[in-house]
Order: sequence, then structure tokens, then C-alpha cells
Amino acid sequence: MKPTQSQHMSLRGFDHQVMTWGNPQAPKLFMLHGWMDVGASFQFLADALQRDWHVIAPDLRGYGRSAWQDQGYWFPDYVADLEALIDEMAPGEPVTLVGHSLGGNIVLHYAGVRPQRVRAVVSLEGFGIPAENALGAPEKFAAWLDALKTPMSFAPYASMEAVARRLQKNNPRLPSDKAMLLARHWAEELADGTARLLSDPRHKLPFPAVYRLEEVYAVWRKITAPVLWIAAAQSSVPAWLGDHPEGAGGGDNLDGIRRRLAHIPRGRLATIPDAGHMLQHDQPGAVASVIESFLATVA
Repeated sequence: MKPTQSQHMSLRGFDHQVMTWGNPQAPKLFMLHGWMDVGASFQFLADALQRDWHVIAPDLRGYGRSAWQDQGYWFPDYVADLEALIDEMAPGEPVTLVGHSLGGNIVLHYAGVRPQRVRAVVSLEGFGIPAENALGAPEKFAAWLDALKTPMSFAPYASMEAVARRLQKNNPRLPSDKAMLLARHWAEELADGTARLLSDPRHKLPFPAVYRLEEVYAVWRKITAPVLWIAAAQSSVPAWLGDHPEGAGGGDNLDGIRRRLAHIPRGRLATIPDAGHMLQHDQPGAVASVIESFLATVA
């Protein structure tokens, strides 16, 4: 494995852990993880990169070893935290952004809101979320109010090995050694040998607002940087989005993804075979190769 370094920095008043790999003088790759994940999740992808890069991967607020906040977590805060990180580590530079899942949606949004600051974008399995009807707004708000009355928590684990087994249950392609490495970033071992997750359980709170896909499209249309969307062939995300005919698109079920991609002016799509949603764990070499080939074409 490539050695990693961890540092803590204050971004918008919140302490963030930031993981880095590679030469600080090399071109920068900012990488943002997904929901219920951590920056160290990019270890295997960083290992597989062939060119000289400085990979920068924060734990988003409320995840890993970054600070928690008192209330729920809001998507705009993640976007603002990304800008603060860029201001700190790449002031005045056009940046290259890579994001997985939630992180992919963050980097896409930032690229549309601050197009002049972004050189290129790679979104791994980050294609938005299912569109919602505005008529459901009252029920969503009520569900959020109800959830606030019940403290959120995560069940404890008997050991760090139990955390690793849970990661493998979530992703059967994940080998034991990788699962154990990730478990030590996802959780902390207590004095009695049990383990608890480091992330804030309030991430489980429902959102009080509906997801308005037309607003997201308006942001994506403002992106001027080239964008690469990378989909996993065995991902459940296309079906979860629910806006495509099952089995359409020549048998690859990506018609809905392609319709969303049409709203990104310089977007292209690549697919990684034999991989699920955690494609950076399943096929890091293939993902790294596609990313570096794409970035080699960016002026």
C-alpha cells in the first residue's frame, strides 16, 4: 500500500480529518467519499494510480474522525466544506475532483456552482438520487419532525473483526484484509474489546425537503469542465433511481443514467465490469485506469 498521512484542519469552524497520499508537489486529486464512509476508503484507488498524484481525501463532517454537529447534516454544508478545503489546499488553482456516491453528487454540484474553479470532474456512482414529487413535501417534513424526537444510535459491535464482517456482508466482493483495514477507519476499539462506529448516527435522519431534480439539472448545465461518470456494471443504483425501464439500454439498464448525463454539457459515461456500488474497492485498478485515461485528455 502507498503510505498515507492524516492531518486535521478547521474548515468553516469544524475540525476535519484529511487523508493524503503521494507527493505534495504533484498534481492534486481531491476525493470525496460517500454516505457512511470515510476518506480512507480511497486507499486502494490511490494504490492503483500509476501517475504521480497528491490525493487529498477528507472525512466529511460527521464521518470518521471529523467533528460532529448538533443537528442534522445538510448537503449545502458539504459543498461549502469542499470549497473551504480547496481554498486551504489549492488557492487560486483549477482543481480536479473525484467523488463516490454522495461525494460524486457533491463534486458535481460544486462544479456547476463554481465552474471557474474546476478543471475536471469524475463521479463514481454519483448520479443524483431518486426524483421526488413536490406533493410529498408535507409528509416528508412530518417524518423529519417525528424522527427528531427519537435519539439516533448505532448498535455496538462485539469486535473490530465483527465490523469487518459487516463490511463484507455489505459488499461480498471485499476480501478480508481490505475489510479489516477499512474497519479500523470506520470504527474505534473500546477498552473492553468491543467496537463502535465513528460516524454520527444522526446521518440516519430523513430529509425534511423533497429532492427537486429540475434544480439539480439547472446546476449541472452550468458545468464547464469535462465530466466522467463511472458506473458499476452490477450496481443497484440505476434501479434505485427508478427513472429507467428495467433492462433497457441494450441490456445494461443505464438508460436513466444516460438521460441524466444529457444535462451535463461535456459529460461522458464509462462502465466498470464485475463491480458493485463500491467499485473503488471491487476494481481499483480498472477504476484508476479509466480515471487516468480521462484526465490525460483534459487540457
